[in-house]
Amino acid sequence: MSEIRNRSAYHEYFIDDKYEAGIVLQGTEVKSIRGGKLSFNDSYCLVHRGEIWIKSLHIAEYSHGNLNNHIPSRDRKLLLQKKEIRKIETKLKEKGYTLVPLRIFFNDKGFVKLEIGLAKGKELHDKRETLRKKDVEREMKRFIK
Repeated sequence: MSEIRNRSAYHEYFIDDKYEAGIVLQGTEVKSIRGGKLSFNDSYCLVHRGEIWIKSLHIAEYSHGNLNNHIPSRDRKLLLQKKEIRKIETKLKEKGYTLVPLRIFFNDKGFVKLEIGLAKGKELHDKRETLRKKDVEREMKRFIK
């Protein structure tokens, strides 16, 4: 039981706050996630009528599924406390903030959880700086070994 990370989110955004949310899934979706058949490409979260939804999260159809297989990129509801949703909603009204999925994992009880982050977009020079820091860290590790 591993986790699947959204690597591009850390490259594209500065992450301010992180929240752990439950996600409403169908049976075959859970089996596909266990198999690692998930893609974060172009997925994002939004607040609609006091609920948080994740859009265009692609969970591949389960290979051993039948007629009851799920739709791969349907909208899925995220489960958070109302207090957290209100906090997120007020932050999203500020300029430049967006809500992005960061990783999906199974908790101790075996439930699927999605970590979402309040993020601000990076400029091009910020992305270059992040890449430079990564390269320096990689070189330091290589030198130490």
